[in-house]
Amino acid sequence: MSSPSEDKFTCESITWIHAWTPHLFSFKTSRPRSFRFTAGQFARLGVQKADGSVVWRAYSMVSGPYDEHLEFYSIVVPGGEFTTELAKLRVGDPVFIDKQNHGFLTLSRFSDGTDLWLLSTGTGIAPFLSILSDPDVWQTYARIVLVHSVRTHDELAYEETIRSLSSHEIFGTLAHKLTYIPVITRQQIRGLLNARITTLIENGALEQAAGLRLDLDNSRIMLCGNPEMVDQTRQVLKRRGFKTSRQSSPGQIAVENYW
Repeated sequence: MSSPSEDKFTCESITWIHAWTPHLFSFKTSRPRSFRFTAGQFARLGVQKADGSVVWRAYSMVSGPYDEHLEFYSIVVPGGEFTTELAKLRVGDPVFIDKQNHGFLTLSRFSDGTDLWLLSTGTGIAPFLSILSDPDVWQTYARIVLVHSVRTHDELAYEETIRSLSSHEIFGTLAHKLTYIPVITRQQIRGLLNARITTLIENGALEQAAGLRLDLDNSRIMLCGNPEMVDQTRQVLKRRGFKTSRQSSPGQIAVENYW
């Protein structure tokens, strides 16, 4: 928690809010003209408390690099210092945005590969939605698999947006490359997978649902979600020979660490 420094942030306005569930919501803000980012990166947002202090948190962009607004997806953490204040905001209210973009969950993490796997839980789907709005991903990969694991069906935020990509004016002709796999862990719903991502990888159900193998030569895998999922999934993949991609040592896995 700190007071903002005007040379490091801009003050923007909330322009749109949508509640998905009582504890999940999305919101848009005005976009600073000078703010640039790569799909998959995150911003630092600040909200002002009643005592005048400002609390900051990292939020991945849902919006694409070319959108005129910035969009974010948030969970309300009971008693959370940041989200409690954020959830009080309404259209027209101010939010601070750090001028510097952050993060390395971008396509540049991979130098090759033909199949892109985007594995997410909860609000971790946000950077993948940004990536799917970038024309480069559709040109670079032959197949894209988007997995979104949530507890209950009403938490499948952006499901309609994802399914409507087939009629998108720019990506529609390439949308056949995308396989969307929603996963529900606390409800049994016919036709939907019902297990943790790690289990679905280990028992082969995820590859079966995608109609695609997780292959060292071709598969490039991005992970975003709660830290436990990211760590455990990375360990499961590591046992199959996959390794985290680093600048000095290219690999097949990319993760985001802003916790």
